[in-house]
Amino acid sequence: MYKYDAYDHALVRERIEEFRDQVARRLDGRLTEDQFKPLRLMNGVYLQLHAYMLRVAIPYGTLNGPQLRTLAHIARRYDRGYGHFTTRTNIQFNWPALVDVPDILDHLAKVEMHAIQTSGNCIRNVTADPFAGAAADEIEDSRPWAEIIRQWSTFHPEFTFLPRKFKIAVNGARDDRAGIRVHDIGLQIVKNDAGETGFEVWVGGGQGRTPRLAQKIRDFLEPRDLLSYLTAILRVYNQHGRRDNLYKARIKILVEALGAEEFGRQTEEEWVEIREGELELPAAEIARIRAFFDRPSVSKAQPVPVSSKPGFAGWLRRNRRAHQVEGLSSVVISLKPVSGTPGDITDDQLDIVADLAERYGFDEARATPDQNLVLPHVRNEDLETVWDALVAAGLATANAGLATDIVSCPGLDYCSLANARSIPIAQAISSLVEAEGLAEPVGDVTIKIDGCINACGHHHVAHIGVLGVDKRGEEFYQITLGGAFGNDASIGGIVGKGLAGEDVPGAIVRVLKTYLEIRDENERFIDTLRRVGADAFKESIYVAA
Repeated sequence: MYKYDAYDHALVRERIEEFRDQVARRLDGRLTEDQFKPLRLMNGVYLQLHAYMLRVAIPYGTLNGPQLRTLAHIARRYDRGYGHFTTRTNIQFNWPALVDVPDILDHLAKVEMHAIQTSGNCIRNVTADPFAGAAADEIEDSRPWAEIIRQWSTFHPEFTFLPRKFKIAVNGARDDRAGIRVHDIGLQIVKNDAGETGFEVWVGGGQGRTPRLAQKIRDFLEPRDLLSYLTAILRVYNQHGRRDNLYKARIKILVEALGAEEFGRQTEEEWVEIREGELELPAAEIARIRAFFDRPSVSKAQPVPVSSKPGFAGWLRRNRRAHQVEGLSSVVISLKPVSGTPGDITDDQLDIVADLAERYGFDEARATPDQNLVLPHVRNEDLETVWDALVAAGLATANAGLATDIVSCPGLDYCSLANARSIPIAQAISSLVEAEGLAEPVGDVTIKIDGCINACGHHHVAHIGVLGVDKRGEEFYQITLGGAFGNDASIGGIVGKGLAGEDVPGAIVRVLKTYLEIRDENERFIDTLRRVGADAFKESIYVAA
């Protein structure tokens, strides 16, 4: 993983001391909350329903042992003993005292972490495939490119005050696990006919109030041109993006208004002017960044073990992923125990994951867009030992990709923007699916829940989405069907009227049972849904409502 240089250290330290002074002035009354708001947001501090919340950046989801232990310490010392992983691979602490935040940032800086640009109308945390550098279907490791973009975009003076927040994802595998089509800019690593590696460029994706899928504006971009082309896109957006209407400020609205062809034309026109300038990426710099992301190797490859231990085989089947290096595997650490809070992890569990990463995972872990963790590089002979430790820590739920692997935003339990609770709905669905014994029979299906239209829980791109809405002071939930996140990205459609919260778990279970009744042999849930249409499931949703 990338290691800070002197410039990185100085930049983060200067920001902490600046913010320490700003916090002191807020606490003694020299700054009002309105004056303080833009300053705290620039440092990842939100004001939620009950307390301040700190959002810590985890660029492209990558963590090492010392960083995980620091997060554990922060949860233990400054919070209530846990943290919450988000769909942008960040971690949030929901209960820090404002007076303590500068000290928390100081702890983070010591292990090369920060909370910069996790909020505000700037380029946010750059994400990538959580299995980058390990996946068997990888074309090229996407992390070096994500790191180059991170360095370029941090405190970029031209793009600090964009019309709206801005998100970039990079995918280097054949299977899109980064969700490039639901980002403001999505970059897909490809090879051209000459065997050269470059990028497909997608623009204008996003969720929220007006979900849209990104449009491809370039089939192949040479690596040397990455930063100049991104600059051209952002200049077109910065010039024409709406600043008079918060709900029409995202680049997706601009791309739709201009049309992808015209937006691409304007981007190319701007790019021609700057392509041969100082933004050209030198081969030496690309090589320097790549050197931070070596692929691990094993001296003697061992096969995936077979064990008679109850649960181990099922965990391997659901939570293990094939690795590009013979003798290694990647494993998903589920943060979705049945009836648990999706994405939450305790201080002690963070310490245990740190131990496992250091001892058995080449000192690396990843946060995922599904609010789980990954150990990307585990020797096959260590898989059972890792599983034993995860069982003891309560982290061995074998449900990666199943209906109980639910994604959820914090909702009205924490968030001041929410209209409805999300966590209790996720817990109730998980419990009922488990009680009905449906998780394994229905197989791969995504369920994602949001407490408001901002869609931090990504319900738009779930096979089954749940959106909480407020109707005259009461919480109701809309069900969407047909969304998808990856190569076959799609936006789910609302199937009918909202349901009361207590009716949602039963409706979801009936949808899953309907799928089992009407599917063709070996047909996935999403394929059945697309074949028969959402109306085939509508009656099952509302039969008891």
